[in-house]
Amino acid sequence: MSEKGLVKLCATLSPVMAEPIYVYCSFPDFIVPAGLSTLCTMREHEGLTAIVEHADAERLGLPYTFDARLITLSVHSSLEAVGFLAVISRKLADAGISCNVIAGYFHDHILVPVQRADHAMALLREIAASANA
Repeated sequence: MSEKGLVKLCATLSPVMAEPIYVYCSFPDFIVPAGLSTLCTMREHEGLTAIVEHADAERLGLPYTFDARLITLSVHSSLEAVGFLAVISRKLADAGISCNVIAGYFHDHILVPVQRADHAMALLREIAASANA
């Protein structure tokens, strides 16, 4: 069952960082190149944004931006939960860490700069510890 309660969401957010480095690519023709696996895509007026593994973008010679690590908030959060991502983004923003959020069916995911990923994980653990205090 998905969780809507802010305190419980924060207390059980259980962040997990994925191993790969991800990057953002844009395809103005709205076509993902053959052989490119995507984490996710977003259709925008200017083209198709695709989040892909850095190694794949390099292998295919694709232009990209924002080397990032993916952190999954393992709590099964409701798509109707109010304020959860605001708490997360505020904590990271206060530390000067940008985050780009992807809401999945079961979990929320954030992409943070590679060089700040360990600090972001520590801050997320602080949120959980504070909510459990």
